[in-house]
Amino acid sequence: MKLLRTIRLDPSDTFVFERAAEPGEWAVAGGFVFSDTDPASLQGKARTAFRAGFLGVDSLGWSTLVQIVDASTEDRANLVNALAQRLMRNFGAPDLETARAAAEEEVSFSEALCTHPSDTLIAVHRSFENGELREAFRSLQHRGGPKPLRAFSFMEVEGEEEEPDETIDLMNLVRENSK
Repeated sequence: MKLLRTIRLDPSDTFVFERAAEPGEWAVAGGFVFSDTDPASLQGKARTAFRAGFLGVDSLGWSTLVQIVDASTEDRANLVNALAQRLMRNFGAPDLETARAAAEEEVSFSEALCTHPSDTLIAVHRSFENGELREAFRSLQHRGGPKPLRAFSFMEVEGEEEEPDETIDLMNLVRENSK
């Protein structure tokens, strides 16, 4: 089985998100975090998390990219349990049974994104259209097959049919943070 882990190819996540996930955390898509939020009201780092973040389950921080990795049945069960605990503690799930059911659904959704070979990177573009949250996922693979991961070495991108309607200006975010 395969699941998603956060990956940090450069320090940009620490600038663009209010809380960056630590590299190597188990991750889920995390769109549920915005289920009670008006996306039009989001600004700055919160808006960046909405548009392009995967949720690291341990830290509840965000990661721009996640990596498909091999996982065991025990890893999956631990991920569901950890997410269920966070749903109760941080998101108001009424009881463990409800939280576990929601965690199971979120992990199953993330698991469904793992149809590519291990080490493939996945990015998300989230938008709000016609009253619905919409997520588009892209995979990034090294052209020559699995290789050690280095920033800027990915040559093929799948899922580019939908271009993001916004871009992230990293330099502007750094300037805003330094004020």
